[in-house]
Amino acid sequence: MERDLQIFELIEAENQRQREGLELIASENFASQQVMDAMGSVFTNKYAEGYPGRRYYGGCEVVDEMENVALERVKALFGAEYANVQPHSGATANAAVFLALLKPGAKIMGFDLSHGGHLTHGSPVNFSGKYFQPSFYGVEESTGLLNYDEIQKRAEQERPDLIICGASAYSRDIDYVRFRSIADSVGALLMADISHPSGLIAKGVLNDPLPHCHVVTTTTHKTLRGPRGGLIMMGKDFENPFGLKTPKGKVKSMSALLDGAVFPGTQGGPLEHVIAAKAVAFGEALEDSYMEYILQVQKNAQAMAGAFVERDYHLISGGTDNHLMLIDLRNKGVTGKAAEESLGKAGFTINKNMVPFDDKSPFVTSGIRLGTAALTTRGLKEADFIRVADMMDQALQQWEDEAALERIESEVAEWMSDKPLFAW
Repeated sequence: MERDLQIFELIEAENQRQREGLELIASENFASQQVMDAMGSVFTNKYAEGYPGRRYYGGCEVVDEMENVALERVKALFGAEYANVQPHSGATANAAVFLALLKPGAKIMGFDLSHGGHLTHGSPVNFSGKYFQPSFYGVEESTGLLNYDEIQKRAEQERPDLIICGASAYSRDIDYVRFRSIADSVGALLMADISHPSGLIAKGVLNDPLPHCHVVTTTTHKTLRGPRGGLIMMGKDFENPFGLKTPKGKVKSMSALLDGAVFPGTQGGPLEHVIAAKAVAFGEALEDSYMEYILQVQKNAQAMAGAFVERDYHLISGGTDNHLMLIDLRNKGVTGKAAEESLGKAGFTINKNMVPFDDKSPFVTSGIRLGTAALTTRGLKEADFIRVADMMDQALQQWEDEAALERIESEVAEWMSDKPLFAW
């Protein structure tokens, strides 16, 4: 068989793009070589519907051992009693939780997408907003922060069956204790989606939702620095609140409902090569060097946020506690769409993003979202991120000047020329 030159040339082109630019998308990171090796391993050949010891196919002895290692490692990493490593993505992890916890048409309350939430938290264009009755909470316009008293009032008005906490563009830590109090007061179950800050949470840098939320979901490819995939966890297993029973009359645990909601509820065969890569990433995150890394991610975010504030950029909430920041560009006279395009020409990969109380459409937006996890993986420190902010400021001031953007792109490429994608 001849090598597929067309595809492998494109792979090399993408490799070059990543190496020459500054990756600042908050939901992206660079995986280690061993994570990528596991992704490309012979585990991709194995079909393994079911769970370790309970498969629908033969030849799963090795797969079972590997998946159990992944489970053991992630439980140790987060201090979880239960985990399911099979979800293909964060969205499918959330879908499985909804299937396990809710009936069609149930009420859910999530973080407004335009304020920093996620599509799967009730957006009308997503399954979560089509099959359930969504309501939303958001941030205060004056502070850019969650107001827990207002969330309490909203919950009392809506009486949701499930409250979702967590975000895709909120730069502050979340009070899970208060969220649990709100949920208990209205008889709701509580789910945390920690897809963005999960690496910081795993190492105790941010508040831990597992002791307070009924169920926790996350992706594995953002701050956890693993392959693209999803994960479901519980701090403690508990009896399902619906009284559902096994054929032998025993009340089913939540772990049984969640496992069934993943397979056969929402997925078929698990991606065992991805689970192998997840296991590798969980092992890396258990090492001391990962603690150094994740602390550096936070330090870098705070350094860059401070640099933007000094240059008169409007950061929602005024700063950051985690790895990301949301910047409202309206005082700079440039839209999020124009900023994404211009910064792309200058060598910066970012994404346009809605800001709270935005007056522009989701296709234009007034803001951009930035994250520090990927460039921290490349070895950049605080002073480097201040330089990044300065170079971005130059590009945004000259966003219509093609020659200026080209000059900055050359400077970026030269700076990154000797930087590995994975420096840890």
